[in-house]
Amino acid sequence: MPRFVFKLPDIGEGTAEAEIAAWRVKVGDVIEEDAPLVDMMTDKATVELTSPVSGTVVEVAGEAGAMVPVGSALVVIETSAFADIGATPEPQGDGPAMVEADAGVHEAAHPSPSLRPAAHLPPPGGRRVDPATTSALPQAGGGTAAQPQGEGTATAEQAPAPLAAPAVRARAKALGIDLAQLPPGPHGRIRHADLDRMLATTLPPPGGGTAPKPQGEGTALAERHETQTLKIIGLRRKIAEKMQEAKRRIPHFAYVEEVDVTELEALRQHLNATTAKERGKLTLLPLLIRALTRTLPHFPQVNARFDDDAGEVHRHAAVHLGLATQTPNGLIVPVIRNAEARSLWDLAAEITRLSTAAKAGKAAAKELSGSTITITSLGALGGIVTTPVINHPEVAIVGVNKMVERPMVHHGQIAIRRMMNLSSSFDHRVVDGYDAAAFIQSVKAMLEHPATLFIDE
Repeated sequence: MPRFVFKLPDIGEGTAEAEIAAWRVKVGDVIEEDAPLVDMMTDKATVELTSPVSGTVVEVAGEAGAMVPVGSALVVIETSAFADIGATPEPQGDGPAMVEADAGVHEAAHPSPSLRPAAHLPPPGGRRVDPATTSALPQAGGGTAAQPQGEGTATAEQAPAPLAAPAVRARAKALGIDLAQLPPGPHGRIRHADLDRMLATTLPPPGGGTAPKPQGEGTALAERHETQTLKIIGLRRKIAEKMQEAKRRIPHFAYVEEVDVTELEALRQHLNATTAKERGKLTLLPLLIRALTRTLPHFPQVNARFDDDAGEVHRHAAVHLGLATQTPNGLIVPVIRNAEARSLWDLAAEITRLSTAAKAGKAAAKELSGSTITITSLGALGGIVTTPVINHPEVAIVGVNKMVERPMVHHGQIAIRRMMNLSSSFDHRVVDGYDAAAFIQSVKAMLEHPATLFIDE
């Protein structure tokens, strides 16, 4: 039976190679056209590639974590459905016929493999795969993939695999949980919450045995000697590389200032009480973003990107604001485009949309790049002071610490006020200490006198 070779297409922005984030198929699987094949991770995002043909998977290129160049073979599928893709296999000796699928082979008669945003997943592995030939693909453990035979061969009669995101599958595998034994959640998908429920009811604690009794019930204290080794790969590796690059290249300096947000918080609560039903609720972030966008035109050196290789600073009139967002798989920065042109409620809606997409791994590549300044906030966990790392090649990042009530001197009297610190970092090659201080003081003045947020200049 002829074989179809599916090659890694160019998945955007001139990508030369991509990392295998998670396999959605394995050798022996019987798949349909448009079935998910693999999640591939670039520097910008993770995308899901789907199959242009139906058939049986006979070879796959490497383990999760391997780097694959564009144009290299990813999957070999045994199929007879070449009429659907406008190609006819030719016999090669006594072996199976091979048809290569790349960016141009089946474009005229069949759409290109669909690219769908997939959940960010830190995959296992980490070796690099050389461009594979059309006759054999490198396999985990060496050698080439063998065509499945006998009892190990998947058939069309097998039960379909449970629906679950790659991150859920990886976690279930690490925990030794068979997803087929779990009842599906909404829309037939298994979620992290379903794994948590099973852990709470059936799984023993790490290290085996039974759950320890609380202290005071006669349970002896025991030493622990286990060591867990985790390879830094996938999204976590990219985060580590970006943070290391930022700290290596940028001479950071921090500036921390406390802000009295009593009046600002009163305004926010009033707006939510009077307009929430029609326009939605506001958090503190849209108000802070409004203060930044009103202040930045007076400090153009702060809303900038520094190309230190070319020795050029690019100052931007538009405020493309990065929003540092914690996701189940790590920290990513979706971007609010032209924040300076958005209303408070438009900002609130965009913050919700982008953070939801980022946490679900569905943010598009264009939504994860191009920021000119970044805000980072840990909410109630924000602590008193932080020293955030600049999102290279930007030159500034504004950190929001938690809001607390403290006794303060207000108009000569001791009063309880709502206080919040802004902890910011700047690139000292581009931003002088005086300019950084003046910038934050201007933001502070607007936050402490919130009526100025609505004055047209």
